[in-house]
Amino acid sequence: MRKLRYGMNVSLDGYIAAPGDDIGWSEPNDELFQWWLDEEKAIEQFLYGRKLWQNMSSYWPTGDQQPDATPAQIEFARNWRDTPKVVFSSTIDTVDWNARLFDGDAVAEITRLKAEDGGPMRVGGAAIAGAAMRAGLIDEYAVVTHPILLGGGRPFFAALDGWVKLNLVETRTFPGGVVMNRYETRR
Repeated sequence: MRKLRYGMNVSLDGYIAAPGDDIGWSEPNDELFQWWLDEEKAIEQFLYGRKLWQNMSSYWPTGDQQPDATPAQIEFARNWRDTPKVVFSSTIDTVDWNARLFDGDAVAEITRLKAEDGGPMRVGGAAIAGAAMRAGLIDEYAVVTHPILLGGGRPFFAALDGWVKLNLVETRTFPGGVVMNRYETRR
């Protein structure tokens, strides 16, 4: 059975995007970017909601061709293009860059994908991750907390029907006061 991970940059008050889906508040640094690159290289399949797909696919297909691209950004772009992706959406018609579109029951599809043999998957996007959370499908959370309060926006965690108990398995501090906490779901 495959593991399902969920992790994103989060404000101290729990938001992944400010009002208007603004994600310009996070201040990436080289060490944090390298950590994300290492995380993504360990993933065998990305599961995206529409908004995150549109955000990622607007830059990373050619991110390695930008004149100011760092070696880590070049590697990230190439890894992103090469990694298989499933995009969950009923409002877009096509996807590319090694992706397939799925417009059916997301929880049923994620459950099916988890039952397959293979390496870990990462779910990204608040709505699709929220559905996976409520269904108890997420095995690991990486909460990368930035020292900023947004006061509103798109939350990292979805409303749940019950408690989900977690075990802290790793903590790491990055420049600028960014802290990553990794948790595993208690089964």
